[in-house]
Parts: sequence; C-alpha cells; structure tokens
Amino acid sequence: MSHMALELREAAGAVTRFLEANGKALADLGARLRSAPPPFIITSARGSSDHAAGYFTYLAEIVLGVPCCSIGASVVSVYGTELKARGALAVTISQSGQSPDIVALQEAAKRSGALTVALVNVEGSPAAMAADIALPLQAGPELSVAATKSFIVSAVAGAAIVAHWKDDGALLAALAGLPEVLAGAAEIAWPTFIDEAAAADSLYVLGRGPCLPMAMETALKLKETCGIHAEAYSLAEVMHGPMELLGEGFPVLAYSPDDRSRETTREGLVKLRATGARVMAVEQGGLAYAATGHPLLDGLSMIETAYANIEVVAQRLGRDPDRPRIASPGRCSRRAVARC
Repeated sequence: MSHMALELREAAGAVTRFLEANGKALADLGARLRSAPPPFIITSARGSSDHAAGYFTYLAEIVLGVPCCSIGASVVSVYGTELKARGALAVTISQSGQSPDIVALQEAAKRSGALTVALVNVEGSPAAMAADIALPLQAGPELSVAATKSFIVSAVAGAAIVAHWKDDGALLAALAGLPEVLAGAAEIAWPTFIDEAAAADSLYVLGRGPCLPMAMETALKLKETCGIHAEAYSLAEVMHGPMELLGEGFPVLAYSPDDRSRETTREGLVKLRATGARVMAVEQGGLAYAATGHPLLDGLSMIETAYANIEVVAQRLGRDPDRPRIASPGRCSRRAVARC
C-alpha cells in the first residue's frame, strides 16, 4: 500500500489522540471564550490547512454566529501591515508551525491584542511556542506529500474549539464517536467515481457550507496525486459562469449531506443533471458515506472516503500518490513534520 493509503487510515487514531491529549485545554479554552466572547475570528493557514480553516469558519459562523475570515499572511510579511484585531481570536493552522510568514501574522495578531491559538503538528515549533495557547495535532509524521490524516485532525480541532465554546453537547458527543466512523469511512468504495475520475480530463467538485472546504480539499488532492484538472465550487456559485462548461458526460462530484442545505442542494443537482453532466452525489441513495450523527461533521467522513478513492484513482492512472511529479510550492519537505 502507498503511504497515502496507510496514513489516511491512521486518521481515526490521530483524532482519538488529539481529543484525549487536548481535552482539558479545549474545555478551558471554551470556558474562556464564553466568558469573554471575541467579536470576530481570524485564521491563518496555507494549502490543506487553509481548507481546514475554511471548515472552522463555517462552523464558527453557523454554530456561534461569530464572523470569521482568513487573513493572507503576505498582508504582514510582505506589505508590513499592522493588524487591528484587539479582542479577536486568531487561529493559526500549520503542520510544521515554522513558515515565517504564518508565524509573522500570528505575532502581529498577538501584538494587536488578539488571543492566539496554534493548531500545529510540531509541539516545539515557532508558532506553537509563541502562541497564547497551542493545541498539538498529534497526527504524527506523514511520509506522503498528500496530507490526509493531518488535514482531518486540523478540521476536528476547529470543530472541537467551536463545540467547547458553545458547550454544545450534541456536537461534543459526535466528535467523541468520530474515530469509529472514520475507520469505517476509509473502507467505503466509490467505483463509479473511480471510473469517471480516471477517465476525466476535467471535473468539478461541489459543496455548500462546511462541505465546500471538503470540495476544495478533494479538488486539490485530485490535482496533486492524480494530475486531474479538478475545480471546486460552491453549489450556489457554479450556477453562474462555471455552469457554461457543463455538458454531456462532464463529471461532477457533489457533496450533499443531510443538513439544512439539503433542499437547495437537491434543486441544484437537478439543474446540473439537466445539462447532461454526469453528477455523482455523495448522499443518501447516492455515493455512500458514513454518517457521523451530526450533520456538521459529515463532511469529515466524506473527505476520508474521498481520500481512499482518490488514492485508487492515482494507482489506476499509474501515478505514485505519495510523490507528485512537481513538489507543491511552499512545501518544506516531503514530511508533514517539516511541511509549511
């Protein structure tokens, strides 16, 4: 098996380690945020970590109603801007915790009076050491360039912060049961998707709400491991310009969880199918997924299944999913412990 195949199946154990190791710190952080609620949240991350930040953004805004946005690190590192983030929560997500521009943004947020929280895989890294609160991801090393388990743990970390902040018993319970769900999700096969993706020149990956970052992560992995031109869009946004490219047999992978977006998502899928596109929906009655017991977490099990099937597509295409032909810009090395 490839390292990618092995490591994505380690996500369940990594999530267990994260929740156990950081349980008290998460509870304390939740109590602190309830007692002095930040007026807004900023995040800083790149690549897959930024997709995890996007997932955190949706949960924070849906569950808490607190505005959250991603800040480009270059605002500080290149343009020299001093942030005005007094009272905010600043969350840094980084595998290595070493990227200078990410660290510079965190330091600028702290100088401005924000509470800084670092979600990092390396406990002694600059970002972890300089943050007010560091929550080690406990994902362990990744030998594959394609980050899988570390992305899932980063997304879980964001969900856990939101759950403890809200003191949401249902969300906390679903997080506790997530490792078992992930273990099952890694073994779900999507043969139709494998066939369509392996034959595709281009495809779309669609989602709404918390599943939009999962669509973005899926598209990234299809590019990185399979060399497939995959683009991610919101199911709402694809109805405008991007829909013009759809036609007979154009492959579309759509995440369609049973949440409050379900009705509009179904309506959108009907319109997409009317173009002749080959729409494959991850939903009840469609491509199988492992339900987590909470609709806001279902995207996590869906991306676990997607990773497993993307690895199969890469193998079918004769590619090494662990080693893209051209390393991604900004990557420090092939190991997660040294990845920016």
